[in-house]
Amino acid sequence: MKIILLSGGSGKRLWPLSNDIRSKQFIKFLRDDNGNRESMIQRVYRQIKAIDPQSEIIIATSKSQVSTLHNQLGEDINLSVEPSRKDTFPAISLAAYYLRDVLKCDESEPVVVCPVDPYVTEEYFAMLRTMCEQDFAHTNLYLMGIEPKYPADKYGYIIPNSKEQLSEVKCFKEKPTEKDAEKYIEMGALWNGGVFAFQLKYMLNKIETKLKCKDYFELYEKYNELTKISFDYAVVEEEKSIKVFRYVGQWCDIGEWNTLTNVMNESIVGDVTVDKDSQNINIINELDIPILAMGLNDVIIATSPDGILVSNKTQSGKIKNFADAIERDIRYAEKSWGCFKIIDVEKESLTIKVTIQAGDKMNYHSHKERDEVWIVIAGEGETIIDGMKQRITAGDVVTMQRGCRHTVSAITELHLIEVQLGKNISVNDKIKYKLEEW
Repeated sequence: MKIILLSGGSGKRLWPLSNDIRSKQFIKFLRDDNGNRESMIQRVYRQIKAIDPQSEIIIATSKSQVSTLHNQLGEDINLSVEPSRKDTFPAISLAAYYLRDVLKCDESEPVVVCPVDPYVTEEYFAMLRTMCEQDFAHTNLYLMGIEPKYPADKYGYIIPNSKEQLSEVKCFKEKPTEKDAEKYIEMGALWNGGVFAFQLKYMLNKIETKLKCKDYFELYEKYNELTKISFDYAVVEEEKSIKVFRYVGQWCDIGEWNTLTNVMNESIVGDVTVDKDSQNINIINELDIPILAMGLNDVIIATSPDGILVSNKTQSGKIKNFADAIERDIRYAEKSWGCFKIIDVEKESLTIKVTIQAGDKMNYHSHKERDEVWIVIAGEGETIIDGMKQRITAGDVVTMQRGCRHTVSAITELHLIEVQLGKNISVNDKIKYKLEEW
């Protein structure tokens, strides 16, 4: 299978654990078969490979998520990186050109597109494979429709011609009221699961017609000028030769706290104590301080360096507008080499706890506006400061003046306290180099 996984969105509905860099699909809420914590992207990637070990997966994503994807899935992955966020039609278009022009896929290859964050079982991915095996000579586009569990007002609806597993599509309905959703369900309507299958050349024709671009490199250069538009509006609702598969297996959209808590393996994560009078509560604590919950019912509590949420479960779906209004620099993020957490902010200093995975290293870089100090608190590593190598271990202190080139690599997992000092501290104050340039 050739699969495009859509992973470009920002994550505010699971604030404070999700942010513009750490979207919901990267948070390790779940556990794998061995009991290890895993994120949605790790789970979906693993499930696809279990169904089809030879599958070629392309992740359509944004620049801000590249480091996290490498951190969680490794370096050997295919990424189609959007220069800016332009919704699903431009994202799928760039990924389609990536398939042809970068991976050299034949234009006759079938391609399936799906979101990266549904909570599903292996039969979902088996249906993706079935979609790829269809006759594209007589049908241009295949969709997956989810058998509705209730009349939801947060999904679009696909109205099929019949209740067979594979049916032609009669029409589409946008997100309705619950009353209208009940009528649609009586008509045999399906939730739009955001899954599409087509032959690669079909999508390439759409790109040339609608975006006036001939290849991946031209589209990448023009990307910031494109209009934001979804694949549904740009392609699906215009297509006449279209069929839908009815999926009746497990499917859960974990885009909100209330739905996520239904699939979590455990209701309490982190340093948490709950009294016996509390019922139906979920608490996730990422801070190094304890939480005590007493006499609570139907409540979600989540803490991270970015903030604290205390919400009734029925109200948790309304979080996005409130989270969007909170203006604050991101305090926690995963990088390709490890992760960092901001622990103190002063007027002319920033203090960060940095963890570098064994065998990984930071980029070789310098800063124009700040000095830095690294204090090693655990592990062993090696620094390169202006070309000079030095072994470091717990208790060592390394000082870098602004302008000097520096990096650090981890021999074992390495924990540092990084103190940034300067009047103009900014994440954009970084110049990267190749080591051989020095």
